[in-house]
Amino acid sequence: MRILVVTDAWYPQINGVVRTLGTLRDELSRIGHETVFVTPDQFRSLPCPTYPEIRLSLRPGRRMARTIEANQPCAIHIATEGPLGWAARRYCLKRRVPFTTAYHTKFPEYIRARFRVPLRLSYKVMRRFHAPAATIMVATQTIQSELEDRGFQRIRRWSRGVDTTLFRPRSRDELQALVPQLLSLPKPIFLYVGRVAIEKNIGAFLAADLSGTKVVVGDGPQIEDLRRKHPDVLFTGAKQGEDLAAHYSAASVFVFPSRTDTFGLVLLEALASGIPVAAYPVPGPLDVIGDSPAGVLDEDLATAARAAQAIPAEVCRAHALAFSWEACTHQFLDNLCPFDPLDLGGGPPRPSAEA
Repeated sequence: MRILVVTDAWYPQINGVVRTLGTLRDELSRIGHETVFVTPDQFRSLPCPTYPEIRLSLRPGRRMARTIEANQPCAIHIATEGPLGWAARRYCLKRRVPFTTAYHTKFPEYIRARFRVPLRLSYKVMRRFHAPAATIMVATQTIQSELEDRGFQRIRRWSRGVDTTLFRPRSRDELQALVPQLLSLPKPIFLYVGRVAIEKNIGAFLAADLSGTKVVVGDGPQIEDLRRKHPDVLFTGAKQGEDLAAHYSAASVFVFPSRTDTFGLVLLEALASGIPVAAYPVPGPLDVIGDSPAGVLDEDLATAARAAQAIPAEVCRAHALAFSWEACTHQFLDNLCPFDPLDLGGGPPRPSAEA
């Protein structure tokens, strides 16, 4: 089956959405499906205000239509609610073609953190975007329940997985070869991995009263400001592949301060590396950790981080092994709404009220 995925989040961005979609592409190819990605690099774009790493596509409607029709997909999945997502949505409604969407990111909370826009207004826009979808895919039961309480319908689960070959406990010799600078830091090492942006609530981690060393892996719009305010913290910038995996494995505790993530792929990467998690009891950690002994959830982040140090690496690793990218990919396929490619371009437009 040829699947067309539309996403405003794509490389060179490094975040959970991009990594999930990249892994999905590889897994779909492995089991014999063809995936076509429609991404911002295929359009004229400009940097997003306050977040220049994100590119906003300009007037993508006509090229979107040509791209869809040229590829003749059997299913269309719209991964994000940006300009490309809206353009694909308009095309599908006009041509009466079914499509699915995903709720990867709590954009209403992100927008409120940056611009103080009331949640009710942002969620109204999100409901309108997702309402015509045959299925809205979400990563966790907690997010599904939250969206249903806000009036979203036709929601199905699409979980996440982790590469347990790349992310694994490593010997001191391996770490000495890959990240010798971390081995010389005062212990314990408390690690954060992710975007360095206001919605990630990194300030709560940096303000926590913890002995040892705090390490932040990632880039984003807040990084220079936080470097100035916290000279005692090691900011490494973004890492990938073996380098990223080694940073996890060298840590004592992974600290996840976000209150707005819908899942938190980094939680699984840390656990697969044998590193316990400290986080708030909010969506994402509640679903990945829950009452598992692989982490500690507490409204006092420092308390959670100190307590997590006692968790054995084998407990963390065992918990992560239950999350499979293969199962995640089959969930995605089951959630799609296939159609005959001959339907593209056929049928009268829908009433404008639905678009």
